[in-house]
Amino acid sequence: MAFGLQREELKNWKAAVKNGEIAFLTHFWYDPRFPDVKTVTKVGCRDLSKLEEWGRRYGLKKEWIDHHNGYPHFDLMGTKQSEILKSENKMDQLEKLIKKGRSH
Repeated sequence: MAFGLQREELKNWKAAVKNGEIAFLTHFWYDPRFPDVKTVTKVGCRDLSKLEEWGRRYGLKKEWIDHHNGYPHFDLMGTKQSEILKSENKMDQLEKLIKKGRSH
């Protein structure tokens, strides 16, 4: 279940994925299978070879791609999420949520 996500952010992510870009979307998240995980980053791209190649750079297997609703993406959580966001210069996405979470 997703939280802390603006409709415009989701719309922009979906458009970027459809355009064949590597697109990042970070939001609060709850799944009982991962009780300690509070956020997830979806890294998507319609171009599967491009997404697979991107994932290989970070040790992600193509079998981990989620093809949910026609928006292929990797779900990043925990330390891998932070490592990749930092490497991709996207830490602002995670930091924004951390700040927002502390203010509630």
